[in-house]
Amino acid sequence: MSVNVTTVAQIQLAINLARSQNLRLVIKNTGHDYGAKSTGAGALSLWTHNLKDIRYYENYEEGSYIGPAFKMGAGVQVFEAYEAAHKHNLTVVGAEGKVLSMELVTADGRFVTASESSNPELFWALRGGGGSTYGVVTSMVIKAFPEIPVSTMIFSVSTGDNLSVGQFWQAFRAYFAGFANYTDAGNYAHFDLNATSGNYVWNMAPWFAPNMSKSELEDLAGPFFKAVGNIGIDLQPTYREYANFYDAWNNSFPLELWGSNLARYGSRLFPRENWEDSSKLSSTFEAIRHVVDNGGVVSAYNVAAAPKSGYPDNAVNPAWRETVLHAIDIVAWTQDMYTELITIWSNVLTSDWGMMWRSVSPGSGAYLSESDYIEPGFQQSFWGSKYDRLYKLKKKLDPWDVFYAQNAVGSEDWEMGDYIFGNLPSQNSRLCRRGTNPSQQRENEDDA
Repeated sequence: MSVNVTTVAQIQLAINLARSQNLRLVIKNTGHDYGAKSTGAGALSLWTHNLKDIRYYENYEEGSYIGPAFKMGAGVQVFEAYEAAHKHNLTVVGAEGKVLSMELVTADGRFVTASESSNPELFWALRGGGGSTYGVVTSMVIKAFPEIPVSTMIFSVSTGDNLSVGQFWQAFRAYFAGFANYTDAGNYAHFDLNATSGNYVWNMAPWFAPNMSKSELEDLAGPFFKAVGNIGIDLQPTYREYANFYDAWNNSFPLELWGSNLARYGSRLFPRENWEDSSKLSSTFEAIRHVVDNGGVVSAYNVAAAPKSGYPDNAVNPAWRETVLHAIDIVAWTQDMYTELITIWSNVLTSDWGMMWRSVSPGSGAYLSESDYIEPGFQQSFWGSKYDRLYKLKKKLDPWDVFYAQNAVGSEDWEMGDYIFGNLPSQNSRLCRRGTNPSQQRENEDDA
């Protein structure tokens, strides 16, 4: 049964029912997550997509902050948030934005506010602690900032008659070597690499430079393009200048289509220290190349989450603060591929590509929402040194384990009854408390 949520009271009733009847509860919004957190056989499902209210505050006060802010319902999508801010000549920054407070329904059915001054422990956990863990968030208040100019750059290159595979990787290596320099300049880039069509393809879509003019971005990227020219490649980039963030984002990131995808994903956060040691840099480059050379796709982000102005104490994975590359490895298959081959490819993602990526970044981690469904040692990978505190808070704030999701905090206390391809927990099977007998399993039959 699914509840199309439009009021807080509906969420409270559903949570109280699930808690009192020991039913499986899942929360479904609209964003992406590769861990199947919004599904569960026979579960009571809360669909929060239609919580779309947006309210503007000219002078919102919370803690030491006084200034513009927006209160966004849980169902507000990023393009809607950006449009609302743009109408007020302001900027908000998606999932990386600074959250001032959140409203949510907790496991005991209470509707509460979490902020620095109200329920601060819960506020700490919600900012980085993972979804489907501590409550159902109905809205959040986020800081708004003045509009900023942005310059962007795109290009695409592929192997063929005029470009060898060796030249292709030389060119990418020239770009790869500058990652720390680009993030130090406040830049961000999204790119993908693949050879699934027979030719090697590299798409830069886009290189994004906030607070930079076109000429400043050209100067920053100049050494890279000079190196590529020496290899004998003319990339012919396209530059654009924008007066504000919204227009730059709107023209650079088209809305993605919804649909099914026969694929598995993994990811890794590669630390800055790998770019400060030539041997580590080479090993990291070869680990990325290995995936593409062996039939996978790499979708990656040259990004840093450690602003010079500092960052708050929250539950965000500490590995993010050291990162200059967030990379996703993808293996895909077709509808007619036989099960044994899919199983082989699935295992390659975790045991070959993933193991190689982990070996060149020991002690780092991965991004929870874009990660391997069976990430080894997920507690360390997704939360590092924050996990013990998060687990204790989980037991304190949700002693009934109302909220469960694959790879969420505390999920190691549960297991699925069946598996796909031998080792992938099936969300279409019973959710069982680990080590219990069938009579103690959580009910998730169709009558839930």
